Amino acid sequence: MNRTDRLYAMVEELRAVSPRPRSARWLAGHFEVSTRTIERDIGALQQSGVPIWAEPGRTGGYAVDRARTLPPVNFTAAEAVAMATALHRMRGTPFAAAAGTALRKLLAVMPAADAAEAHRLAGRVHLIDDGPVAPVPAVVADAVSARRVLRLSYADRDGSPSQREVEPLGYLGNPRHWYLLAWCRLRDELRCFRTDRIIGVVPLAERVGRELRMEDLDIPRERNIRPLSLV
Repeated sequence: MNRTDRLYAMVEELRAVSPRPRSARWLAGHFEVSTRTIERDIGALQQSGVPIWAEPGRTGGYAVDRARTLPPVNFTAAEAVAMATALHRMRGTPFAAAAGTALRKLLAVMPAADAAEAHRLAGRVHLIDDGPVAPVPAVVADAVSARRVLRLSYADRDGSPSQREVEPLGYLGNPRHWYLLAWCRLRDELRCFRTDRIIGVVPLAERVGRELRMEDLDIPRERNIRPLSLV
């Protein structure tokens, strides 16, 4: 382990047991360095502003102020769900477990209201198999997050355009495409709009009052559809 990694790991170790201290001897054994190296590392961390102090006595050692060792995490709900979507693509790789712990760490330090909103937004994202590769237009993504009605110009599979107002309810993704799940006011039913066929979008001021229900998705059970999870 190089020194930079050791410094980060040392702070995380002290945070994990805070407010209890860790002795220089214990840290030296844990990181397989000398106690003199630990003392130099602690001095460097203190000089950089990490709130570490020494507690005297037989059971003393170094302690850190847990509340002051992480900067505020200002991720939005949409950013947290974006990370969950990206990390979902790592399933089956050697880094799948690490991706899951990374997401849990992010949620743990988000403000409670933002974390709750992230869970609500994630519940409106559904993936088939390994999820999509095609992008979603930013204005569509913003409308789903903000719960705003959209006026769409949409081309069908033959390229014929139509105009319609829709109530965005969520997303559906497969390995090829993203679909906007929305209540179509023209058809008076839930419809899937392939996002690469949306040729024009106008967000309206009206808010969406409906919620997406899994039973409204007319997709065969064997297609292995599931909501995106943040846990």
